[in-house]
Amino acid sequence: MRESKISAGSYDLNKFLFGGYETDIITTLYGPGGSGKSNFCILTATSQARKGNKVIFIDTEGGFSSERFKQVHQGTKEEIEKDLQNILLLKPTSFKEQEKAFEQMLSHVKKGDVSLIIIDSIAMLYRLELGDAISANDSEKISAVNRKLANQLRTLNEIARKQNIPVIVTNQVYATFTQNKEDQNAERRVSMVGGDLLKYWSKCLIELQNHYGKRKIILKKHRSMPIKELAFEIINTGIKKRGLF
Repeated sequence: MRESKISAGSYDLNKFLFGGYETDIITTLYGPGGSGKSNFCILTATSQARKGNKVIFIDTEGGFSSERFKQVHQGTKEEIEKDLQNILLLKPTSFKEQEKAFEQMLSHVKKGDVSLIIIDSIAMLYRLELGDAISANDSEKISAVNRKLANQLRTLNEIARKQNIPVIVTNQVYATFTQNKEDQNAERRVSMVGGDLLKYWSKCLIELQNHYGKRKIILKKHRSMPIKELAFEIINTGIKKRGLF
């Protein structure tokens, strides 16, 4: 039996998640820009790479930084260069290229040497493609784009369940208001892009917040843990907690 969880790459984060990310599910990290999503991905990728494990990192936003990898890694130049070879970095710039990146991912998974899959972010290129379809008022294309994202999530779910490979995806958010946003009593809600699809396929949902530099991680959905939160800050070697669980 393979491990049921992998390290999140941080002592405080592992403690918060009771051991790390589960291996047979999709975990979604979502939040606004600058909330720390890419940092969390790099932490986990670095942890796996240092153990000699292969990581597929599909980077749609340019969030992966080799310099950040070096900071988190804290090894010698030779060790860092060796471990960077364990990360297969794919950088699609369109939703069509994202589909091709998934094909490359599948070919590597079939070889049996992949220990972690990260998509940062899953819906950014989808959102651009969907926006074009909506602008053109093309209902067939809208349906096709939604179907392709659903198929990608289904594929990731099958890989996680059948191959026991942890899948971590990040997602963007947008704000909605229950009333006119000028109304002081208006309630502001944060929703994920492609929300229903991501909520359906993700067994673990983690929201990241950043209010004027005060960062917080909220466990919104989990198979065996209650909703809880942790205040944290980003440091050179990763993250550390700022408050109590």
